[in-house]
Amino acid sequence: MLFNKSVPIAESALIVVDVQDSFKIGPRWDTRNNKRFEDNVAKLIAAFRERDLPVVFIMHSDEDDGFHIDSPEYKLMDFIDRRADELVFHKTTRNAFTSTGLGAYLLEKGVRRLAISGITMEQCCETTTRIAADLGYKVDFVIDAMVTFPIPHPTIAGRTLDVQQVEERTIYALGNRFADIRTADELVSEVKAELAGIA
Repeated sequence: MLFNKSVPIAESALIVVDVQDSFKIGPRWDTRNNKRFEDNVAKLIAAFRERDLPVVFIMHSDEDDGFHIDSPEYKLMDFIDRRADELVFHKTTRNAFTSTGLGAYLLEKGVRRLAISGITMEQCCETTTRIAADLGYKVDFVIDAMVTFPIPHPTIAGRTLDVQQVEERTIYALGNRFADIRTADELVSEVKAELAGIA
């Protein structure tokens, strides 16, 4: 596994997981943890594009309201202006690999390092991170370019993890095991430093 090894940013791709309007149905979106989510994801996309590094979009479909592929909400959020050469993979699993061609695409592009961003932090982003680490990728888990929501206990009424608890638990579970916990500004600075080095 590569989580504690050095892999240059030049061999990296940005994976934008499930940033789709499906999550805006109902009141849940107002309970999210990260009000700078859109700005931070946009900042990452711009930096990776500037360095001509792959930007890949993932979308999740299932039978929940807004997640069916025929739903009007099944689309990337409006702040994303996807370029024609940027792929979208449509998944039906919690991770972005098992039900898509993502792995083959990354292999073709020579990618050995992934920056993970998107929705939701402890579900599809975390699951994708765990699979990626097991497959041998070095992973940057961009904690402030993700969204999570309060999680009710599955069997005990009235017990809920708030968004701060979810974020803290995720950092403890992944950090120094499956991924490096990074901020958007840290990763953008690394991309820009590498870009300056080749100018």
